[in-house]
Amino acid sequence: MIYADSAATTRMSETALAAMIDCIRSDSGNPSSLYAYGQRAKERLEQARADIAAVIGAKPREITFTSGGSEADNQALRSAAILGLRQGKKHIVSTAFEHHAVLHTLKRLEQEGFEVTLLDVHEDGLVRPEEVEKALRPDTCLVSVMYANNEIGTIQPIAEIGRICRAHGVRFHTDAVQAVGHLPIDVAAENIDLLSASAHKFHGPKGVGFLYARQGTPLTPLIEGGAQENGRRAGTENTPGIVAMAAALKERAASLAEDAAAVTALRDRLIAGLETIPHGALNGDRVKRLPGNVSFCFEGIEGESLLLLLDQKGICASSGSACTSGSLDPSHVLLAIGRVHDVAHGSLRLTLDTDITEADVDTMISAVSETVAYLRSFSPVWRDLREGRIPHIL
Repeated sequence: MIYADSAATTRMSETALAAMIDCIRSDSGNPSSLYAYGQRAKERLEQARADIAAVIGAKPREITFTSGGSEADNQALRSAAILGLRQGKKHIVSTAFEHHAVLHTLKRLEQEGFEVTLLDVHEDGLVRPEEVEKALRPDTCLVSVMYANNEIGTIQPIAEIGRICRAHGVRFHTDAVQAVGHLPIDVAAENIDLLSASAHKFHGPKGVGFLYARQGTPLTPLIEGGAQENGRRAGTENTPGIVAMAAALKERAASLAEDAAAVTALRDRLIAGLETIPHGALNGDRVKRLPGNVSFCFEGIEGESLLLLLDQKGICASSGSACTSGSLDPSHVLLAIGRVHDVAHGSLRLTLDTDITEADVDTMISAVSETVAYLRSFSPVWRDLREGRIPHIL
């Protein structure tokens, strides 16, 4: 089997698994307890907080543990909105291709009286900082722009957007779920006020993540009932999961540059191979993208059929976000960058990690090429395209 869907989730690393098992066996007390057994768990919890903070250039007290990226996104946006409301500011700026954890929260905030401006995304999958600045108003309380897109992998100019927000006194949130553990991040240098992350995207366990909130940015709890996490999230912390998350992130950070270079080379080899398929196109900028992300559209096919046939060939892939895999609608991300519905339906996302080899890449190129040709051989849409009854778009 070739696993090429690391953007959906990654395998838990042996280092993270060992840390989790050790914590379960040795320090399974409640970290809120005052006796020594509980305090040992508390020490493990706080060491994990410090380790995670160090990787992104934060202070330990600026890290709040969550159940994952979606919860962190929700809490970040709601907290910033409430802070804005107290100042009489009810305008939020974001983009049309954010993850649904952001977009659905913004939709709910609109129903509660906030005004949301969603910026268009260009064909290259990049947000323009000058357009962010132009959208700011005196009543803007928050800008939320994802660090790297979860479907097409394009990396946004976060430092420049952060600089603009800081200059205008507007809080800046970034959904960095796809970026943490894969790209170097410095929240201070990049002027980030709020950042969301999820462990299972960087070889940690599922069901645990964190929210960074710059000192002086109070968080509104989504979950009430206790004083855990300095009153920012009630409920007994998932200490083994948090310890495993920190171990996974430290491990990734230690080899970040080396791993990124190796995976980027594989990514570019895969892109070059898939570009030989007629009437297909890479989605998003070729260079400003995550090391392992390869997103293509092919005319004359349905993405779901492509995925099922690739699965039969032993290749795990996706057509976009795992969170919307049950939907028959074309990707909102691909529509946002200008792909028409018929083309967006023929999408394929292959996301690579360090366990992929050159031989795996060559196998994927061959399998995708053969499968696209097979699907086109009995596609009425492809026949019309080939015979000129409808024009090619790609």
